[in-house]
Amino acid sequence: MSETSTPACPSCSENYSYEQGDLWVCPMCGHEWAQGEEDGEGEKPAAKVLDAVGNELVDGDSVTIVKGLKVKGGADIKTGTKVRGIRLLESPVNGHDIEAKVSGAGQMYLKSSVVKKAN
Repeated sequence: MSETSTPACPSCSENYSYEQGDLWVCPMCGHEWAQGEEDGEGEKPAAKVLDAVGNELVDGDSVTIVKGLKVKGGADIKTGTKVRGIRLLESPVNGHDIEAKVSGAGQMYLKSSVVKKAN
């Protein structure tokens, strides 16, 4: 390695990163970044969150569920269910990058790949 200490991952803040070619790789979350990016102001610009068809999502958007979802311990969420006022998560939780209150199911995390921005 070219440096004596490894930088903390800018995504999950773990100190287990390693060099792979011109990139740093975090084995904990799989995040990759170019050398020198970790020297910024601490946080990198937030990545865009895209829905299932490629539309950019922002906090407060309304979305529609495009794939039926099974919910542990609760009623399934049907395709076409509208969810209002989503909140994007800074750090995804098990691949879920949206927090929302789904009518009939309550507060939960959703993946952006199963929602479509509502018009």
